[in-house]
Amino acid sequence: MAIASLSRFTVPLDSDQSASTQGLLMPKLKYRFRVTLQNFGVSTTTTELSKQVIDFKRPTVAFEDIVLDVYNSKVHLAGKPTWSETSLTVRDDATGQVQKLVGQQMQKQFDFYEQASAAAGVDYKFTARCEIMDGGNGGYDPVILETWELYGCYIKNADYGNLDYKANEPATIALTIRFDNAIQSPNTLDNGIGEHVGRPNPLNTLSTGAQVR
Repeated sequence: MAIASLSRFTVPLDSDQSASTQGLLMPKLKYRFRVTLQNFGVSTTTTELSKQVIDFKRPTVAFEDIVLDVYNSKVHLAGKPTWSETSLTVRDDATGQVQKLVGQQMQKQFDFYEQASAAAGVDYKFTARCEIMDGGNGGYDPVILETWELYGCYIKNADYGNLDYKANEPATIALTIRFDNAIQSPNTLDNGIGEHVGRPNPLNTLSTGAQVR
């Protein structure tokens, strides 16, 4: 049947890694996600904030570059990793619940009324979790395809946005979040960043990675 041709919508490989008729793997979809914040503000629940999320940026990590100058060449090594700040945009609801939660978190970091700051990071830092799901809802529980947990978070910037008579859209609050570390898909068998892969043999001390002849 002609429908069998759909199984060939993939890239043919010259190995046993992928059959030429296996078809294309289903991608994760950007709009199937949820974000939850733990220890955010002082309220006992932040579910209303999760319902008002518009978008969330997944983490970005980069390694600093260490350069070893040797004779006629340069060797590059991976230095300390740095997590870039991420962003979360939420709708500003008419009941003020989201604005209240954001305000509580800002006050934990710095009391704008009393002009007093928090004594330590543990007093205000929170955890952010982003889960990509498969679309399940209602009577069908969603399957979690990917989880990012961001640790040591605080709000670096809160933008309450502009108001415009010409606009036909909801008011939003854009949050820039700085964090200390991130783990991908924690406590599952298919981890990404954070999965235990073992430490290389410490006796292999060649910085070039080349084999000894």
